[in-house]
Amino acid sequence: MSELFGARLAAKVAAAGPLVAGIDPHPGLLADWGLPVDVDGLERFALTCVEAFAAEVALVKPQAAFFEAFGSRGVAVLERTIAEARAAGALVIVDAKRGDIGSTMAAYATAFLADDSPLAGDAVTLSPYLGFGSLDPALELSAKTGRGVFVLALTSNKEGPSVQRARTPEGVSIAQSMVDSAAERNRGALPLGHVGVVIGATVGETGLDLSRLNGPVLAPGLGAQGGTVADLRRLFGGISGQVLPSSSRDVLRHGPDVAALRAAAVATRESVRELGESADTAGDSVS
Repeated sequence: MSELFGARLAAKVAAAGPLVAGIDPHPGLLADWGLPVDVDGLERFALTCVEAFAAEVALVKPQAAFFEAFGSRGVAVLERTIAEARAAGALVIVDAKRGDIGSTMAAYATAFLADDSPLAGDAVTLSPYLGFGSLDPALELSAKTGRGVFVLALTSNKEGPSVQRARTPEGVSIAQSMVDSAAERNRGALPLGHVGVVIGATVGETGLDLSRLNGPVLAPGLGAQGGTVADLRRLFGGISGQVLPSSSRDVLRHGPDVAALRAAAVATRESVRELGESADTAGDSVS
């Protein structure tokens, strides 16, 4: 990479707004689009999304599991989707949520962050719930290759709070400890560090202080899951310029027509563009 992830991300968001368009080839969506639930349908779905989105939004986010469900041929489609989306100008977050320890984590890092890997986009999602330090192989490799990582902090699934909102002996929530660990990795980076966090747009009050994060926040759940621009503004306050709202089903329901998909993505893009523009008028912390 000729530029670090934080710099590429800031430039792309300035040009195209902060929207992340999800590419989620769920079997139900394939059927809704009139596509067969097989590798051919998967490929048509994914490449239609690339055609519709990649030149219009800052980032696309293919959900790796829906490709992996079809075995090696599905993974090959994921590789092509990543390559074609990047070639068309979008940054690609591979939503893989990998997390392990030692040599296994190092292997995941190589798969999704190494320069010579066909599965490497511009960033990957990671799960830190074997301990933030278990992610060191990925954090170190991403720094070397100029890619980004997004670490799960506070997710919107109903099972998440029992772990993520639990408190350490020092009284800090586990989610806050993940944010603080990411902030430590981003210290001094300009314009942003390469270690982002994932915080759902529908989590309610977060109780998190993000003022020192100095990195991006991936906020899934905009649209069909109930998240709104008002929620994003309320949740993220003065760091709204660092927030990347993600919408999948709310846009994807407009397929398979490319023009309709593109129009939906553009409308959603414009609805969230104001987040960065209004960031300077809000406070420095969120709750």
